[in-house]
Amino acid sequence: MRVLTKSKFKLGLECPNKLFYVGKKEYANQKDDNPFLEALAKGGFQVEELARLYYPSGHLLEGEDWDYKKHWEHTKELLKKENVTIYEAAFLHDGLFIRTDILVKRGNSIQLVEVKSKSFNPENENIFIGKTGGLISDWKPYLFDVAFQKHVMQLCFPEWEIKSYIMMADKSKKASIDGLNQFFRLTKLTDNRTGVKVLVKSKDELGSPILDKLEVTDIVSGIESGKYTYNDALSFDDSIEDYRQAYLRDEYRNFPTSYMACNKCEFKADEDSGLLSGFKECFVKQHNWKESDFDKLNLFDIRGIHWTKSIKLFQSELIFGEILSQESIGLKEGVGKLSDSERAWIQIEKAISDDSTIYVDKHGLKEEVDKWIFPLHFIDFETCTAALPFSKGRKPYEQIAFQFSHHKYYEDGKIEHATEFICNQAAYFPNFDFIRELKKALENDYGTVFRFHNHENTILNAIHSQLLESDEKDKIPLIEFIESISHSTGNSAKKWSGDRDMVDLWVVAKNFYFNPLTKGSNSLKDLLPAALNNSDFLQEKYSKPIRQISLTSKNFPDEFIWLRKNQEKIINPYKGLPPVFDNWTEEEIEKSISEIEEINDGGAALTAYGKLQYTDMTKAEVDEITSALLKYCELDTLAMVMLYEHFREIIK
Repeated sequence: MRVLTKSKFKLGLECPNKLFYVGKKEYANQKDDNPFLEALAKGGFQVEELARLYYPSGHLLEGEDWDYKKHWEHTKELLKKENVTIYEAAFLHDGLFIRTDILVKRGNSIQLVEVKSKSFNPENENIFIGKTGGLISDWKPYLFDVAFQKHVMQLCFPEWEIKSYIMMADKSKKASIDGLNQFFRLTKLTDNRTGVKVLVKSKDELGSPILDKLEVTDIVSGIESGKYTYNDALSFDDSIEDYRQAYLRDEYRNFPTSYMACNKCEFKADEDSGLLSGFKECFVKQHNWKESDFDKLNLFDIRGIHWTKSIKLFQSELIFGEILSQESIGLKEGVGKLSDSERAWIQIEKAISDDSTIYVDKHGLKEEVDKWIFPLHFIDFETCTAALPFSKGRKPYEQIAFQFSHHKYYEDGKIEHATEFICNQAAYFPNFDFIRELKKALENDYGTVFRFHNHENTILNAIHSQLLESDEKDKIPLIEFIESISHSTGNSAKKWSGDRDMVDLWVVAKNFYFNPLTKGSNSLKDLLPAALNNSDFLQEKYSKPIRQISLTSKNFPDEFIWLRKNQEKIINPYKGLPPVFDNWTEEEIEKSISEIEEINDGGAALTAYGKLQYTDMTKAEVDEITSALLKYCELDTLAMVMLYEHFREIIK
């Protein structure tokens, strides 16, 4: 039975053409999710189970999710009661189908409660609606989701008075017990939504509540009336009918392409996948692209052009790099560094001329490198945020720092994997132990400390705030240490800039270096293989065993070789590492959870850490995951060392 569900409706809001490609195995889908991985990464299932405890004695409709009529009939039977609470209530009406997280019926008065693994700050007056009166863009999909649910329910029961709510974690609340997350154990039932084992019978066993609900009834009414729109194409009612007919008839809507929607299209196929590309089909049908056009540099590939400029260029059919000009991309020269638009123009010029050579501002890069003080320290953190706090006194979605790696580079070229830290203990808040160990690692000299991008600085700011509120006996020296190697962020109450503030290698690369092999990306996982392919020095050095190259390692044997080739092509070192668990590669995990908010690089590590926290495991399984995590994090800091050596090689 083919029905337009709420997930399909949300997909149609993104782009109606996606309704033709979704669910078809012959088409690539980069967003094909894995519920188990998502639960490990974000804890959404646990939040839903906790929310159900706030509405006890509910009837759960589960199993055979594909049997829409069965669940609709079961729901109708339960709704004959004057008062009833239902989890996963089902509603079916003329090709429209929805399931509600929690439904509370008291006569004709209905509460529709949508549970989200998100959080809110009650002091924020603009959670859903911005200061200018429009919906906050990040919340649009969720609010339209609730509106769609209410719409289908009202079609089924016109006499109902429905109030709509979103339930999520309140970031101002603190857990009043230890190990709150441990009462919700994940089991690998990935084909339905019952993969959580709840170890308590009542929310009273869980201490003070950390979830709260916010009423969105008026916002839903505003969506229905057209006061709030998703885009300017169709009204809310018309969009539902349009998507319903298109999906039920399995029709391609031929909805006009757009830069923003197509840039994020998940229906793109990798060359070696053997799957069809919905993205390609749209551009063939609507823009008459030939196969050769897909090999040309286009707006979707170019980094550094401001998105507002890209939208205008796309609308003007100025899509291919070969027809862009400095004026059309808004080229502006940087002062003492490459501007974003300069990087974009370099990418365009090198792609058009098939030039794979590196661009580097040698003078600017040398000036920067000459400021650095030996020994050099390269650090990388692995972190997560937990929906359900690990320990008493902690808040939902606080930053948790569970691992770091630290390489030290001496002036004579000796490289030492000096220190590392990992916490694989369940239900334990590791941040203060983490910062103590980092302090021990870095306080013995005044050498320059390196990070890659702003993540490490953000985490140190978070731990700074946690220490200020703590009773730790050594909080003052720990706070002083954090202030010495970091700088305050915009939302910090106290302002500081450390005399040993970390150097961001991402900024250094972005300011002075462009490697065409990265295709404009500044990710370390793209920069590393690009640098290796361009560097004779790195290739010669790291093709030897660790013991021969003045390098130490805490996780790899002396005979281990970092750099290997396959038919003269260098193999990315990350591809040689073991999977963090269950034979999932890092790339597969990152792709599966890429749509989860605030998760970019590092998704594999936090997913593995989630498994340590939320599942029942043997010691052997814990040891295996821990070993894999240590190896990944060691490579992250060694990759930074290699990038530094590449820069040194260039400016000599």
